Parts: sequence; C-alpha cells; structure tokens
Amino acid sequence: MTLRIAINGYGRIGRSLLRAAHHRDDTAGLEFVAINEPAPAQAIAHLTRYDSQHGRFPGTLAVAEDTLNVAGHSIKLLPGLPGSALPWQTLGVDLVMECSGQPGTRASAHEHLDAGATRVLFSQPAAADVDLTLIMGFNHSERRAEQRILSAGSCTTNALIPVLDAIETDFGLQRVASTTIHAAMNDQPVSDGFAGDDLHRSRSALNAVIPMPTALARGVSRLMPTLDGKVECLHLRVPTTTVSALDLTLETTHRTTVQAIIETLKNACAGRYHQVMDLCDDPVSSVDFAHDPHSAVIDTTQIRVIDDHWVKLVCWFDNEWGFANRMLDIAIAIANDPSA
Repeated sequence: MTLRIAINGYGRIGRSLLRAAHHRDDTAGLEFVAINEPAPAQAIAHLTRYDSQHGRFPGTLAVAEDTLNVAGHSIKLLPGLPGSALPWQTLGVDLVMECSGQPGTRASAHEHLDAGATRVLFSQPAAADVDLTLIMGFNHSERRAEQRILSAGSCTTNALIPVLDAIETDFGLQRVASTTIHAAMNDQPVSDGFAGDDLHRSRSALNAVIPMPTALARGVSRLMPTLDGKVECLHLRVPTTTVSALDLTLETTHRTTVQAIIETLKNACAGRYHQVMDLCDDPVSSVDFAHDPHSAVIDTTQIRVIDDHWVKLVCWFDNEWGFANRMLDIAIAIANDPSA
C-alpha cells in the first residue's frame, strides 16, 4: 500500500526525512502529502533546497503559494496549525511524523489521531506510556496494528541499543557507562545567553565542550529491563556541526577479547542489524561519517578489553541522517505490512 505521510514540524529531522526519502530507492510506497510548519513557503523551499550539513537537494524543487513541489510531487504546506485545525482526515493521512520537538505525550499524539490520522510516530523518546518505542533490528517485530502512538526513540538510543543487545546476547552485561559526544544543536546559542533554568544550555556552542542533561539511561532501561540500575550516561556537546560519537565502557559477565567482540558485532551487522549497524576498520575521524545512514558505526581501531571483562568502544553516528533513516525504515515497515 501507499502510506500517506504528514510531517509536523519541519526542522532538522523533518527536512532530513524528506531528503533521505529522495536518496533511497525503497521509498516508493511512501507519499509525503503535507508539512505543517509556521514558516513562509519560500523559506521552507530554500531550507529544503540548501543544507549546510547535507548539501543541495538531489532533485527538482519549486514552491507556489501553499504547495511545495518536490520532484514532480505536490506537498501541501500548512502554516503551523494547532492540533484541532489539522486537516489529516481530509488529506487521508496514514502516518504523522511528529518532528516539532514538543513534548511527546499521548495527549499531543491524540490531537493528530482526533484530526483523522491513523498513526503518530514521534521523533523523540516520548513518554513511557506510548504504545511502542521502535528500535529497528531490536524490537520492530513487536509492532501491532492496534499500536497507534509510536516513538522512534532518539539518535543515541538507536546508536546504543544495537551494540548493547549484540554484546549482551553473547557475553552478558553487568554494567554500562556511556558518554555521548554530540555535535552542537540548534537549541544552543552561538554566544552566551540566558536559557531559563538550564545554565549549561546558556553557554556559547561555538567555543566550548558543554555538558548537557540526558535521559538516555532511562530510555535504555525501558527497552532493556535487565540493565535497569546498571547503566548510566553522560552527554557532552562539542563545537562541530555534524556527526556524534558514543564512548562506551561495558563490563561483561563472561570473559571476552577484542577479536571476540569484533566477531560478535560483525555477526550482528550481517544479521538482525543489517543496514542499522556497521563496522569500520580504518583510521577515521567524525567527518568521515557525515551522511552515513547507519545508526552506529563501530570503530574497530578503538576497541579495547581490560582484564577480560571491561570493554571500551567508540561508535560514530550522523545524529540527523542516521535517525531520519530509521524513521523511514519504520514508515516503510508500516507501508509493507499495516496489519502488523
């Protein structure tokens, strides 16, 4: 079937979704029918055509009044309408990709459902009471037709869960410590400025490494209950514009080696995490993973094992492009099997 999609909120992830769909050759079953964004149509077209991280849009693009024409296909532009005014029923929307950054609650999801959408997919971890948080390769087979409020997790959740799942399966996990080294984001100022209660976020993104709060540990425990109370995470923002990394320290239950860890991850990449996780054996830096569609690329040159049980890993990920591709994977899965 053709899945009719509306994007609610056309920021970094919303634009990456549309771009990624036009880069892939397996998205013929997806039809983008609407974008709800409180920005002028010309600005929407301009920011779609040109992107500082991902380059020029790879196709024809034009705008006329309230329509964005992309590669010959028309997308209705809505001026940031509230939930009660959204025309999802009239437009026959099957899936709302909720990318506005507003709190991911059941109440906000029901605004879209009440407006006529069949399902909602949050581009964030969302509240614990959503029907399902989907991590491709990990639990995507658990999706059921009655689950109408979905979350794609976060870029870091999608990077971390496949690695933990693969290693826990083969060696068991006693403890996990993770530090996200994340590219600067548009919620940070370019110069110091008051940002409410979050004083870390008040500092300039251009010239400092800045600690940020993170709920990643809670998200991991929710998805992998066996690690509840055994995982802790930190988050640092660094003055780069794209690609992030996870610095992981894992304590395994069973003895292991560097080569055994590599073999486990290689098998996972070839199996359930095919096209989700990958390995890289080359001496690389973060810029080499810009525009990479994987959720995590494990740098095998940085794997260390201490005392047979302590494992150190570095995983690279394009926090925009990889995550947008996982959201598209979910949409494709729904289009291919809406009854699941």
